[in-house]
Formats: sequence, C-alpha cells, structure tokens
Amino acid sequence: MATVKLASAPSDKITTPTSPALPSTTIHEVSFNPNDNTQVCIIGSGIFKLYRYSEGTLKPMLFQKLEARVSAREMRADERIAIGTEDSRILICESNGELKHELPFFSDTSTRAVHAIVSFNKGFAAAGASGSLVLFERADDAHHHASAGKDAATAASGEASATGSLAKEPFRRMREYSLQDEATKIVNLAMNPTEDNLLCTSENNQIYCLPVGSAEVKGDESKLETFSQPFHHGQITGMDTCIRKPLIATCSNDKSVRIWNYLDSSNELVKYFSEEAYSVAIHPSGLYILVGFSDKLRLMNLLIDDIRPFREFTIRGCRECRFSNGGQYFAAVHGNTIQIYSTWRFENVGNLKGHNGKVRSIHWSPDDRKIVTAGIDGAIYDWLLKDMNGNTGGGVKREGESILKSCSYTCAVASPDGKSIFAVGSDKTLKEIVDSQIVRELESNQVLIQVALSHSGRMMFVGTASGTIRSMKFPLSNDLDEYQEHLCHSGAVTKLRVSYDDTHLFSASDDGCVYVFRIADKEGRGMKRERETIFADEILVTKSDLEEKNQMMAELKTRVEELKMENEYQLRLKDMNFNEKIKEVTEKFLQEIEALKITSTVLRTDKEKEEVRHEEEMVEERERHSREMLDLETVHNSKLMAEYDKFQALQQSTAELQLQWEVQMRDMQSAKEKALAELTNHFELKLREKQAEIERIQNDMKLQFKEYEETTRETEEDADSEILELKHRYERKLKEEREVGLRLKGENGIMRKKFNTLQAEIDAHKAEIAKMFAEEKKLHSIIKSLEKDIAGLKKEIQERDETIQDKEKRIYDLKKKNQELEKFKFVLDYKIKELKRQIEPREQDIQGMTNQIKEMDTELEHYHKANTDLELQIADLKLKLKAAEKQVVTEHARLKGCCATIKHFKVDLNECVQFIQEPKIMKAQVKKLYQKYCKEAMKDEETLDVDIQQEYSRHREYLEKTVSSLRQKVSKDQGIHRSENVQIMEENAILIKEINQLRKDLRSMRSKEKAAELALRHIVSVTESKEVPMPKRNPDLGINAVVLLAASYGSSLVVLDLLLVRSTSVISKASTFVQNVVARGSDFTPRGRLVPVDKKPWAARYEADSDIDLSSVSRVSNSDEFYTIKAVADNGIEFVSSVRLCLLQKALLKDFITIHYDQTGVPYHMDYTVDANGPCSSSQKPMPSKISFKTKGGFAKSVDGERPRLEQITVEAATGKKEEKTFIQKYWYYFVPVLIILLFSGNEEPKK
Repeated sequence: MATVKLASAPSDKITTPTSPALPSTTIHEVSFNPNDNTQVCIIGSGIFKLYRYSEGTLKPMLFQKLEARVSAREMRADERIAIGTEDSRILICESNGELKHELPFFSDTSTRAVHAIVSFNKGFAAAGASGSLVLFERADDAHHHASAGKDAATAASGEASATGSLAKEPFRRMREYSLQDEATKIVNLAMNPTEDNLLCTSENNQIYCLPVGSAEVKGDESKLETFSQPFHHGQITGMDTCIRKPLIATCSNDKSVRIWNYLDSSNELVKYFSEEAYSVAIHPSGLYILVGFSDKLRLMNLLIDDIRPFREFTIRGCRECRFSNGGQYFAAVHGNTIQIYSTWRFENVGNLKGHNGKVRSIHWSPDDRKIVTAGIDGAIYDWLLKDMNGNTGGGVKREGESILKSCSYTCAVASPDGKSIFAVGSDKTLKEIVDSQIVRELESNQVLIQVALSHSGRMMFVGTASGTIRSMKFPLSNDLDEYQEHLCHSGAVTKLRVSYDDTHLFSASDDGCVYVFRIADKEGRGMKRERETIFADEILVTKSDLEEKNQMMAELKTRVEELKMENEYQLRLKDMNFNEKIKEVTEKFLQEIEALKITSTVLRTDKEKEEVRHEEEMVEERERHSREMLDLETVHNSKLMAEYDKFQALQQSTAELQLQWEVQMRDMQSAKEKALAELTNHFELKLREKQAEIERIQNDMKLQFKEYEETTRETEEDADSEILELKHRYERKLKEEREVGLRLKGENGIMRKKFNTLQAEIDAHKAEIAKMFAEEKKLHSIIKSLEKDIAGLKKEIQERDETIQDKEKRIYDLKKKNQELEKFKFVLDYKIKELKRQIEPREQDIQGMTNQIKEMDTELEHYHKANTDLELQIADLKLKLKAAEKQVVTEHARLKGCCATIKHFKVDLNECVQFIQEPKIMKAQVKKLYQKYCKEAMKDEETLDVDIQQEYSRHREYLEKTVSSLRQKVSKDQGIHRSENVQIMEENAILIKEINQLRKDLRSMRSKEKAAELALRHIVSVTESKEVPMPKRNPDLGINAVVLLAASYGSSLVVLDLLLVRSTSVISKASTFVQNVVARGSDFTPRGRLVPVDKKPWAARYEADSDIDLSSVSRVSNSDEFYTIKAVADNGIEFVSSVRLCLLQKALLKDFITIHYDQTGVPYHMDYTVDANGPCSSSQKPMPSKISFKTKGGFAKSVDGERPRLEQITVEAATGKKEEKTFIQKYWYYFVPVLIILLFSGNEEPKK
C-alpha cells in the first residue's frame, strides 16, 4: 500500500466539496485503494474519510460514523479496510466504510494505541504503543489451526461483546511480539515483496526485523531483534576517527558511546553510561578513548567486548578533546582553558590560556608541534609546543592570533604545512587566515558549522546548519559557488572528519545519524594513495578474561579428546555391530539370490510357454480381423450407394423449388404495385373532403364568437346589480364577524395561556426524555463495560480453574510426600530425645564452668581496678619526675651562671686592686663594679621571678592537656563500651527470638505427632473394619500381643513385619503369631512374638511360630533384595524397618529387635539389626536346610533432660550505674558454638 501526495496538474483540477473546517484537525495520510484507483482514503487526528474521484471532484462516500480516534489504517486487496484506534481496537470495514468487525489489539486489558498497520496475503500486522506487535491471519486460512490457540478465543469473546451481531470473525490473532524496551512505541511497518520478513521502526530511531514465515516462537524469541545494529536515538555530540584502525567513535545525548567499523559498516562496541557524554576522542592506536562527562574526563580501554574506564581527570563539562597524531599527548577543554596531558604519565604538561569564551575546536598539526584552537569569543589562536616536560606552561608559546568579536567560531583547521588556517562560524563565511591576517573571506547563503581538510591538503569539506555537506574547490578561489553540495542530514552537522588515508568522509548531525562517504574524483575513481594503508588488528584483553578463555580452551580440548576417544570407541563398536549385521545381511541376501535364481528360471520357462501361446493367438486374431474387414467393406459400399441415390433425388427437388420461388416473387411484385396505386387514389379523396370540412368549421366559429360577445355584455350588466346586493349583504356579515372576532380574541387569549402551560410541560417532558436518553447511553456503556468485565472474569475463572487443578495436583503430591515424611518422623523424634539425654550432663558441666567463670570475672575486675589505680599513680609520678628534671636543669644553668659571674667579678676586682694607691680612680672602679654586678643581680632576681611564672604556666598547660586527653579517652571508652553493650543486647534479643521460634516449632511438631497418632488410629480402625486377621488377646494373662508379619518389599519376594501392641508404660506378657508369603507384593505373614520377661520391666523374649515357612528366606538371594519387618500397636502406630536379605542369610537368621517408648509409655521407634558385617558377596552360598530365626528382643524407655533456663538481661540504668550481668549474658558467644556442636554430634542413626 503506497502513500502518495495529491498534486494538481495544469490541465486537471481536483476539487472537494466545501465544508466548515474542524478546529485543530490535521491530515496525516492520503492513500488510494489498490484495486480501485478512484477511491481515496484520508485519515488524520480523529478523521477517517472515504472519497470517490469522479468528473474532476472528490465526492464523499456514504458510511457510518466511527466514534473513535483513528491513528492508523491499511487497505487490503480483498476490498477491506483495517483501521487502528488510540483505544487499543482494530476495526474491519468494507470498502464503503461500513463497520463489519472489531478486534482487540492486544491480549491483555491494557490500552495500547495502534500506530501502524500493514497487510499481506495471509492477513495483516498491527503495531503501536509499549513496543507491541501482533500478527493477524484470515480465519479461513489453511494454516490457521496451527497458531490460533487461546488468543483466538480471547479475540472472539472481545468481538462478540463489541459488535453483538457477528457470527464469525474474519481475522484471528496468530502471534504477539514486543520490543526489548517496552516503553518505546512502533511507528512504521513494512513488508518485503516475498512476504517472509517484516521490518518495523520505533520512535527511538531503531529498526527491527521479524521473520513472518517462521514457525511458532517460544520464550524469549517473542522479543524483536534489531536489524543490522542499534543506532543513536539522540543528538550526536562528539565524533573522532582512528589512524591505525578503521574505527569511528561517537557519543550522543542517549548516554551511549559507540565504536563503528566503517569498512564493514558494523557496530563493534556499545556502552551506556548513567550520564550524558559531551565529547569523545579515540587514540591513534585504537586501544583507548577519551570521553568527557559533566563531572570528569575519563580515559577508557577499548576491550574486545567492553569499554572500561581506568583513569579519571578533574575536568568538568569537557565539550572538546583531541589526541595528538602520535598519541603521546591529548588536549581537553576546561571552560576557556585548554589543558594538555601526557597520555602515558597522566600529568598536566601545559595549559593554553587566552580565550575569553568557550572553546569549540581543537586541531593538532601533523607533526604535533602546533595546536589551533577556536572559540565562541571570536578568537583563533595558533600555539607552538616546545618542551612539554612540566605543568608550568613554559613549553607553550602563542605564535599567532586572529580575533573577530562579531563572529562565534565553531571550527578551525590548519593546512598540513601549518601556514594557513581555515575557520567557519556564525557569520556565514569561510575564512582563510595566514600570519594572523584574514586573506580570503568567502560568503555563503547559510551558516557553516564544520570544516575538514584532507591529510594530503588537496580536499576541503564544509558542513552547514541545514544538514548539507559541500565539497569545496581547493585551493580556494574568490567564488564560493564552486562546490558540490550533498543532501544527507535533516539537522545541523555537528562533526566532520576525514580518514587518515583520505578515502572516507564522516559526518554526524543533530538528527542522530552518522554518514560515511567514499571520496572519489569527478569520474568516480578513488583517490590515489602513495602507499597502501595496513590497519592493525590487535585488541586489548584483560588478564582474567584471557585466563578464563585459556582455561575454557583447555577444558574444551580435554573434552574434545574425551569425545574423540569416546567417538572412536563408539565407532569401533558400531563397526563391529555393522560387520556382524553385514555378515547376516550378506548371508540373507545370498539365500534370497539363490531363491530368486530358482524363481527366475521357473519364470523364464513360463515366459517361453506364454510367448508361444501368444503367437498362436495373434495368428488367429489376424485372420479373424481380415475376415471382419471384408464384411464391413461390403456393408459400407452398399450403404454409400443408397445414400448417393438419396442425394440425387434431393438435388432434383431443390431445383424445382427454386423455379417455384422465382414465379411467386414476380407475382408478389406486380400485386404490390397495384395495391400502392389504389391506396394513393383513396387518400387523395379523403384529403379533399377534410379541406371542405375545415372551411365549414371556420364559418361556424365566427357565428359563435358574435353570440359570445352579446352574452358577455348581458352578463356584465347582471353582475353589477348582483355586486351591489352582495355589498350590502357582506357589510352586514362583516359587522357580525367583527363581533365574533372580538369574542374569539378573548377565547384565544385563554387558549394561548393554556398553550404556554402545555408548551412548558412539553419542554419539561423533552428534558426528561433527553435525560433518560443520556441515562440510557450511560447504561449501555456500563452494560458494554460489564460485558467486557464478564468476559475477562470468565477468562480469569478459567485460569483460576486451571490453577486450582494444578494446586490440587500439588496438594496430592504434597500429601504423598507428607506420608513418606511421617515414616521418618519417629526416627527423628528418637534421635532428638537421645540428644537431649546427652545434653543433660553437659549442661551440668556448663553450670560448673559458669560458676568458675563468674569467680574469674570478679578476680579480673579486681585486677582491672588495681591496674587502673597503678596506671594513674605511674602517670602522676612521671609528671613529678619530669617537673623535677626540668627544675634540676634550671638550677644547673643558674649555678653555671653564678660561677661565671663570680669568676668575672674576681678578674675585675683584681684589676680594681691595682688602683688601691689612687683613691679617686679606686672609687671610680668600685662604682663601675657596683653598677656592673649589683644591677645585673637585680635583673637576675627579676628574670628569676619571670622564669618561675613561665614554669608554673607550662606546668598548668601540661596538666590541663593531660586532663582533657584523659577526659576524651574516658568518653571514648564509655562510647565503645556502650556500643558493645547495645550490640550484645541486640544479639541477645535475636537469640531470644530464635529460642522462642524453636519453642514454637517444638510445639508444632508435638501437635503434628498427635495428629499422626490420631491418623494411625484411624488406619487401624479401618483395617479392623476390613476384617484383617489380628492376634487375639488372652483373657487369662490380661496382656497385649506383639506380632511379626512378612510380605514382599522392593525387588525382594519375602519380607517380614513386626506388629507391636502396647498401651501402658508397664510392659506385660504378650502372645504372638506368624504369617508368611512367597509371592511378591502379597500381604504380611506372621512370624513370631515378643514376650515381656517377668521381674525385668524392660526385657523381652522372642517366641517363633512353629508353622513359619523359611524356604523363601533360605534360598540364594540377590544383593538388591530386602527383608522388612513391621510393628503395629493396638492404638494403630506402625513401624517399618528393613535389611538386605543377603546380610540376614550371612548372619544365619540372627537379628535384634528393640522397641523404644517415651515417658508416657507410647512406642515411637523400632531398631532392627542383624549380626553381619561387610558387603554381600557375589557368590552367596545356600543356607543349611535345618535353621530357624535366632531373634533377640528388648524395650527401651527415653528420659527427658533438664530444660535450659534463660535469665533476665540487665542493661545500664538511666542513672548511669551499670547492673551486674549474668555469666551467660557476658560469655554467650562462647557457648552458642559449643551447644550447636553438641546438638549435631550425637550418636549415629540406628542401622536399618
């Protein structure tokens, strides 16, 4: 079905009937009927129209109104129209628009709009919201029954509830599919001409393929797979190419980074991130990529199946980054600064500062010595890189600049020689800059965004804001019109790159598309290359992946070797089998060949006899045939002569008839001429008579006109007189009528009032009727919804019935499993009680250890307190010692100072004594001594006071710091102890919960035991009602019976069963009887009895039955045959235990039976063992003929141990005082593992 646009030709004009325009309605599609090119279908938002093109106009066709928002349609070849609506319905209409059927779009009850429909021979496909796609096929198709299933029933119920009058739906749901991302809707569908593949496109720019002709889908195959590879579905923000590999790296607003192989047009790697990627650059080796995010710039490894980051740089919102051509450096934009990093050392080796706005373009020269940058501030800088060994920027020099503030540059590139720079920006011009001067400026009709130069420097490409790519004539001339323009993108070109070998051009755009162009000259030839480019094929693989693959390969190799050996062995076996079969078949065929030779000789003789007989018959047939031919020839000759005579007679009669016909024709011609003359004369006479009659009638008419005039005059005179009379008469009548009119006016007013009241009543009734109609519509809608709900509930009931059946089956299986588990219950109870009995002495040991640990706790606390006091004393003594040492040091210093002063004073005094003969000089010298030493002594006293104060302040500060540190330590220890207490308290609470849960489980197990006992009693009562032979009670002894029975079990044919009857805790004497069977699967047979021994309450004696049959027990048995006994009490409790029959024979029928009782005297378990060790031997010898059972029996009573007690947990009170904890509260974490080990280290399970 093709969608076309109506276009008017100059000669023919198409007109449509004018109609008032609907508000906010747009037409989406116009299509023609494939079988009738005069029928046109138009759909839009809530519009569905059919028109017929006739006589140059589009005439609307009659069809019923559809109360639905139409979203898709498809015209089928069988004169039907499939219409999709926004409320998850598909309407099937005839070619005139009449609605015939209604189908639900999807099987569930969710509302999914239908956005696309496409038809094919078997049916049609519909797709829409939630990524859903459904295939429908015709109900009368031969292949319908293979895929109808439950969906057909659902569709039928939905149609019946919607239309109500449909007998059979024309289409039925065949299969349902969905996309991996169910939040995406499918917008378009297309079918290939062979109708074996269906393509669909989604709103996120992805293409999916579905093989329509395939068989039934199962499980995950109902998900649609992408066609070729997934694409970007957002604006592409960054793109870069690799030098040593045919790879392209792109990033987009869809939070993905993709690696493309442009030689085989495939997507090699896809990685989704949690945030949007702003820029991307790929290393020349193709092993690393650089991706800029909003928070950081990340350097990532390109592995074989993943993109994995391994280094991050603190560069926020990097919109542009590029690797150098050698790969040793990379440049990244950080705001208006370009930072240069070393790829191998990850160090910042330089910063390029100078731009006042955001930098939009970075370009490395081929030798990596220069960088050209351009920004939205209208500046283009040419940077020279010298020695990039530090991060000071000393190795970076600005070599050239060009600033044009009226233009915001988006891209700038340099020529291979680095002399020219080409830039594009917002001013719609292409600029060539040489030596920081604009030497050429070419204007364009639209904004140029990207520019790219080939590595050879002979080609230039420019990307525009409208999505076109221009191949410029290079070197540039003054005429910008010299270019070739290629239309490709629907949005602005964001990135433009040329491959390293100048053979491909890559472009990315806002529309999410990446285009790959092959570069060729005007004649279509590829560009000439100096040498062939050889791409690298190495990849990065992690060590763990490589080890896993090597390990897998080693395992697979060993597996292959094993399979080879196994296959060789199988082939040898098959060869041997086939050789034997070939021998058998050869012998068989040789025998058959001999038989066939005999039969062939017999058949050959029969054939020769038949040939002779056949030749004789052929001679006879030839003679008979020749005779019959002669006879037939004579007969046919006579017949031919007769027919010839008849022909001669008929020819003669025909000639006579011809003569007669000619005579008759001449006579008829003469008669015709005569009759014509007579008719001519007759009509001429009549014509004359009519003319005379016309003249007479005209005269009569004149006379009648005169009479009419006279009559008219007299009539007028009479009319005047009559008019006067009528005037007077009607004036009287007028007066009467006026009086009547006045009376009628009054009556009319009364009637008008009545009419108004009736009109108001009519309006009220009309309003009520309209309200009733609205209610009726509501009720109809409610009825329809309820019908849909009923259909859904019926379906739900059906599903629940199936679920109930499954649950019942599950319950039946669980009951069977429960019956099997109840058999092991008694053994487990016995083991639990034995463990309790073993725990009791250990609990006493634990109690003693608890008391010992309490005493050790008190001693440990005493030692802790003594240690803390000693530690405080040691700290005080250390402080005092430090202060004393400081004081000693100061005193030593003071003493040294005093000694030096005395020494100096002695020297000065000796000098002064020399002037003893001169009093004046002596006086002056003594005065100097006084001024020198007496003032210094005063000063020393003052400094001494200052030193004491300083020492005091130092001591004070030291003590304050010590106190604060001790306070912090105490508070920290208190917090640690508090957290430990809280943790211990929480763990104790968890243990208490677990103990309570165990108690609940114990109570539930006891209740289950009671229920099992009641069930067993019921079973015994049932067996008694079926008259099962049971032992009789001896009234003289007053005791119960212990019965041994035997029956077949497993693969054995003889099994014995022990029945125990006991009702009190005291064992009394019991009588027994034995039954025996030989056939497999028969009932148990008595064997003997267990009798309690007097004066020994828990001892028993075995008494065998004299009629026991030991023939089946004493025969040679297999290792998989079992001997089983069963014990039954009078309250219905049964116990079953078994041993291998070969072990019983090996022990010479020597066995042991022990019955266990609880404290209430109820039996709960039976132990059955034989006196034999080791496995059964393959060469088992038959037993002696005269032998009987040597059975020893006994009874055992269980004793309950003491239950553990839990003391109340004490916690720190609100007052801050700590209450005393119990031993278990302090050291419970030591005892829990010990208890667990004790619980699980009981006796082994008794042998069966």
